[in-house]
Amino acid sequence: MDLASFIGIIMALGMVTASVLSNPASEPLGFWDNSSVLLVVGGAVAALFACYPMGDLKKLPGITKKFFFNNAKNPLVVIEQLVSLGETARRDGLLALENRLEEIDDKFLAGGIRMAVDGMSVEIVESIMRTEMDAIEARHKAGKAMWGCIAKYAPAYGMMGTLIALVIMLTDLSPETIGPGMALAILTTLYGALMANAIAMPISEKLAYLSEGEINRMEITVRGVIAIQSGENPRVIKQKLMTFVPANQRPVDDEGA
Repeated sequence: MDLASFIGIIMALGMVTASVLSNPASEPLGFWDNSSVLLVVGGAVAALFACYPMGDLKKLPGITKKFFFNNAKNPLVVIEQLVSLGETARRDGLLALENRLEEIDDKFLAGGIRMAVDGMSVEIVESIMRTEMDAIEARHKAGKAMWGCIAKYAPAYGMMGTLIALVIMLTDLSPETIGPGMALAILTTLYGALMANAIAMPISEKLAYLSEGEINRMEITVRGVIAIQSGENPRVIKQKLMTFVPANQRPVDDEGA
């Protein structure tokens, strides 16, 4: 569970709620309107359906789940595993890695090691792994873009709701209806801004951040598998891969690497 994601969304919605409740003159129920919610939420979802095929939309719940529940590996753990595999290959030969495939829970790494054990050339192994990386990155971008689409169109439908409410108000203009009419008109704009900035955009940005981290770990994996297959010294492999880790996050004995 990603605690920061939960805290971020709850705090964003909580701050808005607190600002409403903290004003003695405000009426909390006055900030809710079913038709406005329907227009903003329904309109944004309709735009999403118009922009993307059904096949991609079916993946959205699973993609969104990563925002709240992600089990991103620490790059240091990936590096240590690659160094350990390198030590085995250096000591017992590349074919000895076949006996360690069961302990590798990373499918991407396991696939690379399996290809190396099967005797594929370094060029082919790298090409296949990088092709898979590109495909995964494209899927990540699609997930980010879908939430970005919601963030883009929710305020627009909020503005549409404001215009609709203004038209309705102006058709029956009187001193008694101006206040409630204006309040209702502005309310849809509030819903659109809230949906975009408190929910959709944070999810989109977090997915982009998680994708960047995963691609970085996959790059480490590709470099590591190639180094293992080339028979490089495990210490050299570690020094190479540590360059992907910020200096302040490296183990003490690797700070100078």
